[in-house]
Amino acid sequence: MRRAFFIVGPTAAGKSELAAEVAREISAEIVSADAFQIYRGLDLLTAKPDPSTVAKAPHHLIGTTPLHEEMNAEKYRRVASRAIDEIHSRGKRAIVVGGSGLYVKALTHGLAPLPGPDPKLREKLNALSPDELCSQLIELDSEAAAKIDMNNRRRVIRALEICLLTGKPASEVVAEASDSLGKGLLRSAPAATGVFVFRDREELYARINQRVEAMFECGVIEEVRAAGEVSATASQMIGFREVRQLLSGPADAGSVTQCVAAIQRATRRYAKRQLTWFRRQTNFSPLNLSLLSQNEAGILLRMLSERRRFSGVRTKG
Repeated sequence: MRRAFFIVGPTAAGKSELAAEVAREISAEIVSADAFQIYRGLDLLTAKPDPSTVAKAPHHLIGTTPLHEEMNAEKYRRVASRAIDEIHSRGKRAIVVGGSGLYVKALTHGLAPLPGPDPKLREKLNALSPDELCSQLIELDSEAAAKIDMNNRRRVIRALEICLLTGKPASEVVAEASDSLGKGLLRSAPAATGVFVFRDREELYARINQRVEAMFECGVIEEVRAAGEVSATASQMIGFREVRQLLSGPADAGSVTQCVAAIQRATRRYAKRQLTWFRRQTNFSPLNLSLLSQNEAGILLRMLSERRRFSGVRTKG
């Protein structure tokens, strides 16, 4: 997608701050590609950009969807494409910023034509225990079971749904659909341009740990307590279940400390998966922010967003 410039990378790398600086300098607007920041509410838990960052440039698709609504990559692709069209209609550039790999890929490559959800089948699958779901998927599609996170109930159910609706392994259906799409739409699709920002692992993990501690200091427990009905998609937010479990018991100092540590651990694991995804799934220029000052990184991103050639800047893949 040449209609937008992409800034992607793991959580806590500093994408939002850099993107806002670049957008302000080149009079661009930002479209978020974050699967959870798109929800309205739970601002602390989802680490939405702070008001000073948002004030630097117009931001889109942050806090626009009620917590009780389901969200998926296809819905995101539609609303994000519409937002980008509207930005261009005003004569502005669009910068897509986020760490949700599938949402980014939905914009850069489109989505493979897979069967839609079946409400009756979904209801039956939702009634099964995690062990029953995993056993069925291993039996029907061992390849998919080996690739996906078997602790992610939503993904396991979706894989089973594809198997049962098509009569084929989900991994085979996805491969066929992707191949078909690649031979059609993707071959003529222009390559997307952007950067994959990251930091040295030790620094990134320290930033994650500090961010989680700050969430609790700013009141994330009360934020989750006040949340109303939450969809299955929204409930996948890192930290949501942990805080809900904390609220179900005595919130003493020890239990809060354990909750903080659990969320830090889960976020570090998520960041590791994000790093793997973006290294494998995109051809964006790698940009190690640990090697650059904030000002140097901002200059480089402005150059890249304007598609100028650059040299002499250290990057580390």
